[in-house]
Amino acid sequence: MRLLHTMLRVGNLEKSLQFYCDVLGMTLLRQKDYPGGKFTLAFVGYGDESDHTVLELTYNWGVDAYDLGAGYGHIAIGVDDIYQTCEAIKARGGKVVREPGPMKHGSTVIAFVSDPDGYKVELIQLKNQTNADETPAATAKV
Repeated sequence: MRLLHTMLRVGNLEKSLQFYCDVLGMTLLRQKDYPGGKFTLAFVGYGDESDHTVLELTYNWGVDAYDLGAGYGHIAIGVDDIYQTCEAIKARGGKVVREPGPMKHGSTVIAFVSDPDGYKVELIQLKNQTNADETPAATAKV
């Protein structure tokens, strides 16, 4: 078994694709409209779906906002240089909502960015990780 994708409902597919592709450096892998169901699916990620977990962005036509609820946490992306990555994200118009620094009660360096719908994306510094359980499997290309 393997984790295939995580699905997020988005209110503006173009803004979401711009964020995940242009700001976070993912690639649009495939996109398809479903007129009968009035929705569009777009899959983005850092590698081919055959060997990488990806994000499924679901746009339900005519729905421009969602209540994120209290159950959602965040998506995590491992990066080689968290400080440079945050500066690059800001330069591309992204919103860093927690600047890089050690996590509370730990030493792992993290930061958070917010996507156009308010979903949080955690960035985790991969270099000098002290706890293997906190090391994500994928590395961002930002």
